[in-house]
Amino acid sequence: MLFKAAQSAAGRRLLLSASQRVPTVLQSQVRTLVTPTWQRALPIKTIDVPTMGDSITEGTIVDLPVGPGDFVNTDDVVVVLETDKVSVDVRAPEAGALVEVLGEIDDVVEVGSALFRLDTDADAPESKSETTAVASNEDILTKEESAAPAPAPTPAPAPETPSPAETAPPKKAAPTPPPQPETPAFLGSRTERRTKMSRMRQRIATRLKDAQNTAAMLTTFQECDMGNLMEMRKKHQDAFTAKHGIKLGFMSAFVQAATAALQEVPVVNAYIDDETKEVVYREYVDISVAVASPTGLVVPVLRNTESMSFADVEHNIAMYGKKAKEGTLSLDDMAGGTFTISNGGVFGSLMGTPIINPPQSAVLGMHATKMRAVVNDKGEVVARPMMYLALTYDHRLIDGREGVTFLKSIADKISDPTKLLLEI
Repeated sequence: MLFKAAQSAAGRRLLLSASQRVPTVLQSQVRTLVTPTWQRALPIKTIDVPTMGDSITEGTIVDLPVGPGDFVNTDDVVVVLETDKVSVDVRAPEAGALVEVLGEIDDVVEVGSALFRLDTDADAPESKSETTAVASNEDILTKEESAAPAPAPTPAPAPETPSPAETAPPKKAAPTPPPQPETPAFLGSRTERRTKMSRMRQRIATRLKDAQNTAAMLTTFQECDMGNLMEMRKKHQDAFTAKHGIKLGFMSAFVQAATAALQEVPVVNAYIDDETKEVVYREYVDISVAVASPTGLVVPVLRNTESMSFADVEHNIAMYGKKAKEGTLSLDDMAGGTFTISNGGVFGSLMGTPIINPPQSAVLGMHATKMRAVVNDKGEVVARPMMYLALTYDHRLIDGREGVTFLKSIADKISDPTKLLLEI
């Protein structure tokens, strides 16, 4: 009896263990087959903050063109981020409904963090034509219901007409006029408004103040005669435009003159490495050209201008100007630069002292061209189109001799453009 009971108990344990193993094997097979398919079919996608440049680690949410529940198509802008240098449009990688934005306006988000979630299985909303047709049908039904005859209202009994003696009001004395208020001396508006500084404006303010605190900035001035350059431009404008497909401006001449002067005085093209206490001399010339954009001043870079022609400079400036107006300048377009040219003359500035853009060591300021009385080589007083040039340089690196020589070289080349052709 004991042997049979033990045998039956062992049999039950064997059957139980077998019954437990079978579902486990099946479950593992089902998990292996089903789980990857479920993950691939997940309709909710999380979009991260994109990489915006080597030196950019975060951005600020400045605009949310769409809200949760809105349907977006591929490449529609969902979030606008502002960095220290540019604004970045984060677009939808595919069509779908926006589930949520993981942040609000003015929130700072880091590169690589989750930004918004998108439901890619959502159906697109009905077209406007279908919605208009439904609305028109509802309007027709509403008009038909309103056109049905309404029951005639029961006329109210006419009120009794009082006698003339009862309606005559009693006579009253004329009221005393109120005192006239004193007229205030000034009725103008004195309102104020506050706006949050953009990240770009904050960055510009920080860099300019750092330049003042770090560099020993000194500004020297020269005047140059623009007459010969204006005459050359007028004489060859049509032929230049026909050949190169772009108009000849003054900026290309200043870029070429500055490039030649930088090669003549290489210390102006150098910079101080504060960490190693060394002077770094660059064997190439990258000129930053200050351009006004709707969001602030931006400085795209013309690279290797020592290898550029007048036409190359004009084409690149036109390209950067278009990008600045459209807000499509990238970080690579503004990275680097060994020297800067700022043209305040387009706004009518007669004279100014530009500020260095670190780590550069100098900046050239152009100003408005005005007709002024000057004495020519013959001793005659004549009216000539003159421009003041300003060079701000870091006196820690550049001595007065080099600074003045550099600026005088630019002024001479602009006053006599043939020197650019002869490389003198």
